[in-house]
Amino acid sequence: MMNFSTNAHCGGHTSKENIPPSSKTDALQFQRTKQRTVLGVLPENEQRGRSLSQGSQFSKQSSISDNSQFAFLGCPSSSSYDVYVEEACEVVLAASGQEVVSNSYYLDTETAALQNQDLRLLLELSLNSCQDASMLSEPDESLTSEEVLCVFEYAEDIHRHLRESEMRFRPRPGYLEQHPEITKCMRVILVDWLVEVVQEYKLRSETLHLAVNYLDRFLSCTAYVRRGKLQLVGTAALMIAAKYEEIFPPELNEFVYTTDSTYTKKQLIRMENVFLKVLAFKMAAPTANQFLRLFISIHSVCTITENIALYVAELSLLEIDPFVQYTPSTVAAGAYCLATYTVNKSLWPDSLHAFTGYTMADIVPCLTDLHKLYISAESRPQQAIREKYKTSKHCHVSVITPPAVLPFL
Repeated sequence: MMNFSTNAHCGGHTSKENIPPSSKTDALQFQRTKQRTVLGVLPENEQRGRSLSQGSQFSKQSSISDNSQFAFLGCPSSSSYDVYVEEACEVVLAASGQEVVSNSYYLDTETAALQNQDLRLLLELSLNSCQDASMLSEPDESLTSEEVLCVFEYAEDIHRHLRESEMRFRPRPGYLEQHPEITKCMRVILVDWLVEVVQEYKLRSETLHLAVNYLDRFLSCTAYVRRGKLQLVGTAALMIAAKYEEIFPPELNEFVYTTDSTYTKKQLIRMENVFLKVLAFKMAAPTANQFLRLFISIHSVCTITENIALYVAELSLLEIDPFVQYTPSTVAAGAYCLATYTVNKSLWPDSLHAFTGYTMADIVPCLTDLHKLYISAESRPQQAIREKYKTSKHCHVSVITPPAVLPFL
């Protein structure tokens, strides 16, 4: 069952250290100390315990949330919507079960034709009500492929490739209009939970950024995904991102466990299959985290500044509005400027202006939105990212007071 932060109200704007395989199979019984809010309406789950190889223990208890604001995530609906898979293959599945597939400019015919089993899963995403819940967290180690990004001889080529690619891997603005049962608040809660799962299994921050990119792109390419299936979609996104990015990704049963067995292994495997087909197996998405690491390799900053930039970039994952309108490189540039201004009152160095071509005028709109989000972070109900960056490993940067105003405002 999905476990989220303790207070699940939705706010407004706002080196590879994961567990090795041998210890993951031993991690089926461990206790968690923090009660997390369920994402949907579930019967009470039994107390379960399992121990991680590092010896850390947690106690975990799932409970029914009678709060009306969570009823939306699990309540059944009598609506009978068709499923549309746009861009990937535009599948229309009528209520009678008859399948109509129109070829897409995006995929070849073989990839576009999803098999009936996959179509049935997409129909289930649209028609079935399911009950969801939530999960927990622990500190994180998140270094991306810095060994590659920091090779100066290749930096310009890497940057050029990432800038070209980021335009092809962007979600569609306003995609939630295609999903009447899913709100921005639900997505915020989901992303906050993904942060906690990444923390618990000591996955990299790049894995989190990729998972959110996959989630947004999948929802951009589909329609009428039901609220009760949102957790399944998010779990599949994280599982795929972990397989792509991690040396030792968590095993399938671990991902099932994170949902308190709300979904079965078979459901998760089928969802992964559909997910990959909808995204046409295009998983090498540039992220704000990648750009930020690249920028820091070009113009280095102190550890505190670096962690503030990473913190702000991660906060931007919570909100699709307005950040979906900005490219990952723009978000990274804004996070870099906000961090350097917070620490030493500087902004965008000449070296990065020459390297990226971005001027302050290009960065200011995103920087302004990031600043608003940074200021509001302390008061937001979702605190997983802030708690992560309160740790000594991240120099306690989330407790640093953000600048009240920016120089150009």
